[in-house]
Amino acid sequence: MAEASTFYLEIITPERQFYIGPAEALVFPAVDGEMGVYPGHEPAVTAVEPGELRYKVDGKWEPAAVGAGFVEIKPDYVILLVGFAEHPEEIDRKRAEAARERAEERLRQKQSIHEYYHSKAALARAMARLKTRRE
Repeated sequence: MAEASTFYLEIITPERQFYIGPAEALVFPAVDGEMGVYPGHEPAVTAVEPGELRYKVDGKWEPAAVGAGFVEIKPDYVILLVGFAEHPEEIDRKRAEAARERAEERLRQKQSIHEYYHSKAALARAMARLKTRRE
């Protein structure tokens, strides 16, 4: 594979180095929708929203659920720092469903603004896991 057809990708969480290596493409959830990255992309820094991320290695798309964070993009290097990253097979669907239901119930109750945002974040994490874990 030619060097110009890949970039160096790092996906890092507080617990682990989720992926480090070459990638042909990356699609991640950004504040205003999905954002795609290919080799030679203009430099940028932006927020990552909880959701489904996909990266292409050796012609195959690899999905992952990711939490909130940010990404730095350079023409030949991309680093994502996110709260969590999980492969679909690592996601416990029943646990994610239970977390979604708890978060939705908390959102229906009267809460402080801090509790409201905490519940919204919990719901976003659960929905990211469920979307990625499709069965």
